[in-house]
Amino acid sequence: MSNKNDGGPAFGSGDMTHGGYAGMSLRDWFAGQALAGFSANQECYGWKFEQAADYAYQQADAMLAERYKDDTNKEATHDH
Repeated sequence: MSNKNDGGPAFGSGDMTHGGYAGMSLRDWFAGQALAGFSANQECYGWKFEQAADYAYQQADAMLAERYKDDTNKEATHDH
């Protein structure tokens, strides 16, 4: 498992102590959104799947870094 900040759960449901579901991480959700954008861009059609996934997670990491850059946006650090 990575030590990267995953942003915490993106779509949690219920109380985790009573059978709730944490959902995917915000990092995974950001990466999925980036991957969808890359897939819709004709200029990216020649990319290998691994290359697209790598770029998607780089963009997700940049989004999280920007999100937590300003101390007023930090609620908690979610390093796992």
